[in-house]
Amino acid sequence: MKVIVTIPAFNEEKSIKQVIVSIKKAMDSGRYNYEVLVVDDGSSDDTASAAKKSGAVVVSHPKNYGLAETFRTEIEKSLELGADVIVHIDADGQYKAEEMPKLMKEIKNGNDLVLGSRFAGNIEYMPLVNRLGNIAFSRAISQIAGLKVSDAQTGFRAFNRKVALLPIISKHTYTQEQIIRTVKAKLKIKEVPINFGKRQGKSRLISNPFEYAVKAWINLIRIYRDYEPLKFFGLIGGFVTLFGFIIGIYLVYLFLTTGIIGHLPLVMLDVLMLSFGLQILLFGFLADMQGK
Repeated sequence: MKVIVTIPAFNEEKSIKQVIVSIKKAMDSGRYNYEVLVVDDGSSDDTASAAKKSGAVVVSHPKNYGLAETFRTEIEKSLELGADVIVHIDADGQYKAEEMPKLMKEIKNGNDLVLGSRFAGNIEYMPLVNRLGNIAFSRAISQIAGLKVSDAQTGFRAFNRKVALLPIISKHTYTQEQIIRTVKAKLKIKEVPINFGKRQGKSRLISNPFEYAVKAWINLIRIYRDYEPLKFFGLIGGFVTLFGFIIGIYLVYLFLTTGIIGHLPLVMLDVLMLSFGLQILLFGFLADMQGK
């Protein structure tokens, strides 16, 4: 069984060497047949050079494309290298490479995707906005997938070739989509508790907590739109239709109490709201049918 340990890296020159060293130590102790693959996502420092000197296979993007595109490159290159199992870990050292055998054990036990759960384990430090965002994402993914997941955002995961061949089309994040697609493919998912350390230095991914929160909620909305279109459009269409229905009731009330027939601005608004709401509901049904 060949294992490819993949690391997405963007300006991680200071930490990448130590991460690779710790990976090699953990994998050598388990006598795995493995290679370390670093995907340099357009770094402006010497990340690629440091990774090569540490013995990793390095693929470099010409510019920064983001985590989702980097993840797709990781999978593509790993499959080219003949991977039976892919272990994904971040370059900042917050995930502990010595815990990789825990994930590998569950793969050997027949699971297809193994998630290292920070919330089931120990978190040394995580900003409150990140913690709340991760909890919200995990609950949303659990509802959509019909499977309880405590840490849908984790970047520490192992998966076999069957999961690697599932398409990842999102331009925003790979973490949730891979879980949803694995569930829909009727493959096995397992969570294991892990330790999550405090990052040394400033995060390359989250420099502004407010910006992170906005992007997180936008992504959450996108997930519901893409994977639960009936709920997403049904909620919006239902609210708009209800608003139009209330206006209609008010117009009827005016007629019964004052004899006024029609109130042109309100009538126009009522017709607009009802037609708009029904169109959104219809679009939700069509999107749901298309998704199935």
